[in-house]
Amino acid sequence: MEILLLGIYSFFAWLIFFKFKWLPWNIVSQVITITIPIVGLTILILLLNIVAPSSHDVRVINYVVPINSPVRGLVVEVPIEPNRPIKKGDVLFKIDPVPYEIAVSNSQADVISLREQLKSSQTADVITKAKLDLARKRMGQFTELAGTGAGNKFDQEQAETDVLNLQGELDVSAANEDAIRAKIASAEAQLANAKWELSQTTVYAPANGTVIALTLRPGAMAVTLPMTPAMNFIEDEQWIIAIYHQNEVRKIKPDQEAEVAFAMYPGRIVKCKVDSIMWATAQGQLPIGTMNVAGGVAPIPPQCLAVRLLKDDKNKDLFLASGAHGSGAVYTDSGHPIHIIRKVIVRINAKLNWLILKLH
Repeated sequence: MEILLLGIYSFFAWLIFFKFKWLPWNIVSQVITITIPIVGLTILILLLNIVAPSSHDVRVINYVVPINSPVRGLVVEVPIEPNRPIKKGDVLFKIDPVPYEIAVSNSQADVISLREQLKSSQTADVITKAKLDLARKRMGQFTELAGTGAGNKFDQEQAETDVLNLQGELDVSAANEDAIRAKIASAEAQLANAKWELSQTTVYAPANGTVIALTLRPGAMAVTLPMTPAMNFIEDEQWIIAIYHQNEVRKIKPDQEAEVAFAMYPGRIVKCKVDSIMWATAQGQLPIGTMNVAGGVAPIPPQCLAVRLLKDDKNKDLFLASGAHGSGAVYTDSGHPIHIIRKVIVRINAKLNWLILKLH
């Protein structure tokens, strides 16, 4: 664009000084003629970088989700293929469920056995309570007879002893039942865990996306270590970020218009809008507390900030490869008359993407 403006300026200078000779071509006119475009272009570029800042580092970034197997086991099925679209909920791989089915069966048997023990103890309590009621009734009768002299004191004491023994049996049984209930709760927790582990033998896609560089095959051993994921899942959700120097973002605000020219689409302008400025980057972390290892979605160059862009509705379904690179600009709320210059520059850069400059 600058060359075009210089060409137009040179044409008019030629008309004035050489074609029509309206002004003399001397030292003064030469200095003025050369100085005007230098000063003018300098001011124009400085203003343009404020009101319509450009970035030659626009990146497309996708979320990468390490898929770790929640349980350990032998992989028996991998129904997906690499670099193919995967829908949320599709099966990624399956682990041999037999050991976990056995664990569920054992836990279920433990729960059933403990419940039967509790039921038997409660049935025995019913009988013991009936005996206790009878023993208390007899104790009352023997006490009444002994008080009138018609009964035997020994029978009264024996009845009291029977009541105490039966009450002691109920107390012991209640304690045993509490212990059994605790064991049942523990066994039910183990059963729930065993069922959960069984459900985790089939791993599903967490979102729409793609698996790349798939190396997992049936016969491999899936482990739960986070350092060695079974596969990396690339979500379809993307971030488009434009990298700016810190003094270039002062006028950038959400919802402002932006345009990007991606190298993978020569000649095409992708319309966007500003979502937000990422005010926290890795450079903002000092060892004064716990380090935030997820300080940004990608390494940001020193002394720079990232601006997140969102594609407009027209380009919403446009495919952009993860790692796609381009250049673009944000059009702020000021300097509208000179935005056209930046738009022309962006479109020229888009056309230059058609050039493939290599000799092999």
